[in-house]
Amino acid sequence: MTDYSDATPRGWLAFELSVLRRLRFRSLINPFAGEPDLETHVKRWGVRVAANDAARWSWIKSIARVENNGERLSEGELDTLLEDVYVPRHKLHNPALGRWFGETDAWWFDNLRVNAERLDGEIKQSLALNLGMLTGDYALSFDESTRELRQPLSRVLRRLHETIAPPFDNGQPNTSANKDARRFIAEQRGDLLFLRLPAPTRRGGTGGISGRTSLPAWREEWVRGGDEFWDEFEAAHAGQLGGRVETKQQYLSLIEELLEAAAHLKSWAIAHTEGGYTTTEELVETIRRVRKVETVYTKDFSELLGARATIITT
Repeated sequence: MTDYSDATPRGWLAFELSVLRRLRFRSLINPFAGEPDLETHVKRWGVRVAANDAARWSWIKSIARVENNGERLSEGELDTLLEDVYVPRHKLHNPALGRWFGETDAWWFDNLRVNAERLDGEIKQSLALNLGMLTGDYALSFDESTRELRQPLSRVLRRLHETIAPPFDNGQPNTSANKDARRFIAEQRGDLLFLRLPAPTRRGGTGGISGRTSLPAWREEWVRGGDEFWDEFEAAHAGQLGGRVETKQQYLSLIEELLEAAAHLKSWAIAHTEGGYTTTEELVETIRRVRKVETVYTKDFSELLGARATIITT
């Protein structure tokens, strides 16, 4: 699971969008979408978007925000979603929720997940699950010292529904997928590959595909209905970009392999966070082995985020 759990910081997203504005493309392909903020913005430019992520939580968000061109939940569907949501049952359908939430909240999220299945169609269910993930992130943002400021979760979910911008219809057949990155890229036809490189994670770390203790992990366990999938999930993505890596050379080799699979796409924009594992110069050299580099854009966020953003275009 790529470690892009939170919405992209506003300044960072603005930098990415400002670079993309300089490029000419009618379709965008992103194999590591994470939180699909950039894709939602690019839709408004009339661009056809194809978003993908190995994480199911990201896929669901992309269905709701990228693939969806016009559907919203009605008041009646919200009532169905929140029906008896605080009522305890014989046992939790998803015991893993107890690791993330107190007993009352765990029942709320367990019942909400079951109720989401009662809605008609993949998009309506994805809209409901997106609201649930946003509500869960809200709940987990409080600690013991601030818990008294928290509002009831059902009220929060309804307010989130009211404040979320309605879906934008760009007149394009936008798509979302839940595949490994190489397979997804090989199947795509389009103008621009936008590749936001997943942070390399060594064995024993908490990011990358398996960030079991990171914020995206609760989303993955909630939408999947448990936590028993992790070992199989990690094994399926071993030896791929986004999974565990042991060395810098292995990480760069995985990038090169993925770019070779994207040779049929017209142009690339590769976003990189320079934080010490690999340098921009090393990444540029890797890309040059596959295709000519056109421009390197950089933005220093050291004062705010302790990192520098780079986008390399070909």
